[in-house]
Amino acid sequence: MSTIAGIVIVSVIVLLILILIIRNIKIVPQAHAFVIERLGAYKATWETGLHLKVPFVDRISRKVSLKEQVVDFPPQPVITRDNVTMQIDTVVYFEITDPKLYTYGVERPISAIENLTATTLRNIIGDLELDNTLTSRDTINDKIRIILDEATDAWGIRVIRVELKNILPPREIQDAMEKQMKAERERRARILDAEGEKRSQILVAEGLKESAILKADAVKEQKIREAQGEAEAILTVQKANADALRMLNEAAPSDRVIQLKSLEAFAKAADGKATKIIIPSEIQGLAGSVTAVKEIWKND
Repeated sequence: MSTIAGIVIVSVIVLLILILIIRNIKIVPQAHAFVIERLGAYKATWETGLHLKVPFVDRISRKVSLKEQVVDFPPQPVITRDNVTMQIDTVVYFEITDPKLYTYGVERPISAIENLTATTLRNIIGDLELDNTLTSRDTINDKIRIILDEATDAWGIRVIRVELKNILPPREIQDAMEKQMKAERERRARILDAEGEKRSQILVAEGLKESAILKADAVKEQKIREAQGEAEAILTVQKANADALRMLNEAAPSDRVIQLKSLEAFAKAADGKATKIIIPSEIQGLAGSVTAVKEIWKND
């Protein structure tokens, strides 16, 4: 019996030891860190992986996330340099770079960051007027980030960026701003309408100008073509006359033939509007001979 009892006791002790060992095996997940204390004092910072904690001696003081974290702080009342009170809420993006400093550097780090953000925001906005506050968000964000990053460095925290989420001026200021923006939009609309009308008139004028130029070019082209046609006609007539004279010269006509042609020319001239025609004497004699010949033919 004693042997069996001893075996049972040993088995129980071994089982308890195994359970104790298993319970003290710790796995640190990715992007996390465990701050370990031994007998109340800082011992080590466990990184990602498998770790064994000494029972009853070591304890996990804090489990720290190394991921980038976001904290949205509620609106804070601030006063501008021109004595306008507004509500501004901020969003802070940060990450823990040193788990030990984060654990032992400050009590309630998030609360400390919130209070530091509020005081820094009041100091910065207090040096700005309302219009500058509304138009200088990026500048304000950078100033707050730099100040917070320097202050939280001793806490093992790195401030990545700060954003002003909302800037809420008083209701009457908002109404005045809305009226101002409405007036500005109306002014821009009138300017756009005026520019559109101006552009339209310019286009119409340019169209009329181009139309007049095209018409003038068409008239010019027509006159040029008419002049060219007349010139070609004159050249053709002159060429025909020249050819006739050349052929006449080649035929060697007699004096009588030449006088007869001259008589025909004067006859054509007599058919016109001329009231008086002077006929050379040699043509007059030729005309008399022609008349006498005609009378002889009639008598026959």
